[in-house]
Amino acid sequence: MADISAKQVGELRQKTGAGLMDCKKALKENDGDLEKASEWLRQKGITSATKKEGKVAAEGLVDSYIHTGGRIGVLVEVNCQTDFVARNEAFQQLVRNVAMQVAACPNVEYVKVADIPSEIVEKEKAIEMGKDDLSGKKEELKEKIVQGRIDKRLKEMCLLDQPYIRDQNITVDELVKQNVAQLGENIQVRRFVRFVLGEGIQKEETDFAAEVAAQMGK
Repeated sequence: MADISAKQVGELRQKTGAGLMDCKKALKENDGDLEKASEWLRQKGITSATKKEGKVAAEGLVDSYIHTGGRIGVLVEVNCQTDFVARNEAFQQLVRNVAMQVAACPNVEYVKVADIPSEIVEKEKAIEMGKDDLSGKKEELKEKIVQGRIDKRLKEMCLLDQPYIRDQNITVDELVKQNVAQLGENIQVRRFVRFVLGEGIQKEETDFAAEVAAQMGK
């Protein structure tokens, strides 16, 4: 894989208007070829999504998904710009797919990394900094290793960074951007809540052997 320079990333960003990380990923996926990377961004719907990001998205849908057996339930709100798109079948399918994604991701707590409170980030950093495998390493190297681990951990907690359950080759964020390109409006996953049957209830633990013995009069 070709080394990607900051200059290449800057050129692709200027050409497409896509974000820095999207441009870097596109160049890596296409061995540094600017034209192929530009086309890759267009296919993913990323350039269209970037142009729409500043638009107010206050319409949309609140939808629910109850997993088979009724033990897991999800409520999700996905916003778009107009009621016209909110009634579109493709948008409604996107909202349903996002709800199903939340149901399938028990460790996901936030929509995106920017939503994670700073105290949670600091707590995760403190945990990583205290791990035994970092003892004896230089502070600069330790910081670099920890930052890499923190970035990975925070993404694991966020919905948009998860591999899409119906196509593991893309993330949920890329799925949303594809729909932005298709529907021509800014689309944002705003919030979600996941219910698990019995979660948080302290269940009574029974010593089965002791119970049997008691019943037999021992």
